[in-house]
Amino acid sequence: KELVARALHNHSPRSGGPFVALNMAAIPRDLIESELFGHEKGAFTGANAARQGRFEQANGGTLFLDEIGDMPADTQTRLLRVLADGEFYRVGGATPVRADVRIIAATHQDLEERVREGSFREDLFHRLNVIRVHLPPLRERREDIPLLMRHFLKKAAHELNVEPKVLKEETETYLSTLPWPGNVRQLENVCRWLTVMASGREIHVNDLPRELLEQEETGSTAGSWQEQLRDWADRALKQGKHPILDTALPEFERIMIETALKHTGGRRRDAANLLGWGRNTLTRKIKELGMENEAEQED
Repeated sequence: KELVARALHNHSPRSGGPFVALNMAAIPRDLIESELFGHEKGAFTGANAARQGRFEQANGGTLFLDEIGDMPADTQTRLLRVLADGEFYRVGGATPVRADVRIIAATHQDLEERVREGSFREDLFHRLNVIRVHLPPLRERREDIPLLMRHFLKKAAHELNVEPKVLKEETETYLSTLPWPGNVRQLENVCRWLTVMASGREIHVNDLPRELLEQEETGSTAGSWQEQLRDWADRALKQGKHPILDTALPEFERIMIETALKHTGGRRRDAANLLGWGRNTLTRKIKELGMENEAEQED
C-alpha cells in the first residue's frame, strides 16, 4: 500500500513536499495522538522536549495513514477536526498549529462495515473517501511479481552496497505461482533475505527460503492446477505470446507422461493404463515429444 501511496505523492503537485507514513496498527493507543499531532515539553511523563508530530512533518506534502481502521474513536474525532479546520493543537499545547497536508488513508478492513457497526465515524469515512483505489492482493496480480522482485532486489542491494541479484526465469515463474499471504511486504522481505543469503548472483529456485519451497510440497500454492494454468495463460497472452496452445499442450502431455512413467518405474504399458491411453499411443507421443532418451522402455 505504501508503494502506491508514494507513487500517488510523486506524481502529484505535492511531489516536492515531504511524504510521511504512519501505521495506526503499529502505535500504542496512548501514543497515537502524540505521534500524529506532536507534544509540548512536559505534556506527559517522558516528554522532556517539544516534538513535532507527523502532521507538522508532512506540512506541504502527503501524510499516509496506513491501517486507519485501527484508529481509536477519540483520535478519529481529532482527525476529522483537523481535516475540517486545517489546524490542531499539540498534546499539552494551547497554541493552534496550521498544517497544509493531503491525507492518503489505507486499510485492509471493510470500513463501510465498521461504520455500520459504529466503530468508525461515518463523517470521517466520507471525508476520506473522495477517491477510492482498490489494491488487489498480490495473488490476483501475478504479472506484477517479477517487476516488484527486481525493484526490491535493487533496493536491497543499494542499501547493503552490493551488486543486485538476478532472478532466473524459472525462479520468476515459480514465485509467480505462490499465494503471498503477506503481499508486497512479504515479497520485499524475501528479496532482502535473498540479497544476503543467496550464494551466487543468479537466484535459482533452490536458493529460495525453505518456507517458500515447502509451499509447493504441501500443496499450499495459489490454488488448484486449473487456477495456476489460468494465471499462466493470462500472463502469456499479456506478454504477447501466442498461439499458446502450441506451447501448453505438448508441455502438458510431457509432464503427464513423465509423471506416469515415474509412478510405474518406467514401465510403458502400466504408464499407458494410468494415462488412459493404449501402449501404442504412448509410444507415439513419446516419439513426437522427443522423449525417447528420457523414457527408456522397461517393459
